[in-house]
Amino acid sequence: MPRKVWLLIIGMFVNVIGNSFLWPLNTIYMHDYLEKSLSVAGLVLMANAGAGVVGNLLGGFFFDKIGGYKSIMAGILISIAALIGLVIDHSWGPYVVLLTVLGFSGGIIFPSFYAMVGTVWPEGGRRSFNSIYLAQNVGVAIGPALAGFVAAFNIDFIFTANLAFYVLFFFIAFFFYKQMSIAPEVHTSILKENTGIKKKAPFIALLIVMIGYLLTWLVYSQWATTISTHATSVGVTLREYSFIWSINGLLIVVGQPFIKPIITRLENKVKTQILLGLSILLVSFFVVSFANTYNVFIIAMIILTFGEMIAWPAFPTLADQLAPRGKEGFYQGIVNSAATVGKMIGPIAGGILADLYGVQIALWILTGLMSLAVIPTLLYDVPLKRSGYEPKSR
Repeated sequence: MPRKVWLLIIGMFVNVIGNSFLWPLNTIYMHDYLEKSLSVAGLVLMANAGAGVVGNLLGGFFFDKIGGYKSIMAGILISIAALIGLVIDHSWGPYVVLLTVLGFSGGIIFPSFYAMVGTVWPEGGRRSFNSIYLAQNVGVAIGPALAGFVAAFNIDFIFTANLAFYVLFFFIAFFFYKQMSIAPEVHTSILKENTGIKKKAPFIALLIVMIGYLLTWLVYSQWATTISTHATSVGVTLREYSFIWSINGLLIVVGQPFIKPIITRLENKVKTQILLGLSILLVSFFVVSFANTYNVFIIAMIILTFGEMIAWPAFPTLADQLAPRGKEGFYQGIVNSAATVGKMIGPIAGGILADLYGVQIALWILTGLMSLAVIPTLLYDVPLKRSGYEPKSR
């Protein structure tokens, strides 16, 4: 891979480790330490994700207008300011406000990463986006384990640890990412070329497939919300639950050789990749709905991991193929926004269902909802066929 891609990988890795000190423990912190109900915790996470949607759309827009470097630096600086506030005061009021700010600033960063890697290594195709996906999950393999260790010692220190990693991320971006920026005037001239009715087809196709992506993330987000509190209620400790996420991250890295033959065979069949991944994810949620011991949670996570390894990189790859030249950032912003809307709705939906019917029935209902994601995945390319639009081949 090019040196620029490796620099993006390192930045994403550091960013995710920092974030991993918060996201697996948010619901547990609010429920167990701030003594809030699951429904209230879900509302706070909904606000965090809602701000992330706005950040994602702005991040993609800014990438196309001012370049990835400035977009990422803006997101980092806002995150650092919010984390300094959390270190000083993480009682209920400041926690709600600053967690929402972190959702916004984090949202700005992610679409720029995916758009940048697609731009600096266009010939990489799925490998470009898979490299960032892997970087995220190596961070997930390490971050939650560190978070569990820190939380077991003193949960207040998770905010300081997150801040430290963001400061490191700032220096990586400051010294290495400026050279990766695309001149705004280049994007502007390209955007002017992309007019006409035919150009609407890829955007419509993207919106259709994103419905399925949103539904999938709505259910996937239960692992950091209702499933986490259910696990602790049946005797799984904070450190053990954090280790489950470490298994997820490690397996994504070491499991690549196992899925490579499948991906190679389906290299030019992104739709099939998504459908296969969704099917495996459905199985994992059926298993976790019956989990009442630590080992069953681990089995469900292993199945889940293989599903996401196949499905998750396929979505930004598809968006990159659909994006007209000069709109790569905007299209990646749509992808991240769809995932974030799922994360926004998921906690409150899961929390309400769990409070009303219990976790098992809630998971059955949500798994049924995830199965509906198959429909938009099957139908997204209908507008492309009708218009004769040919996605980019990378």
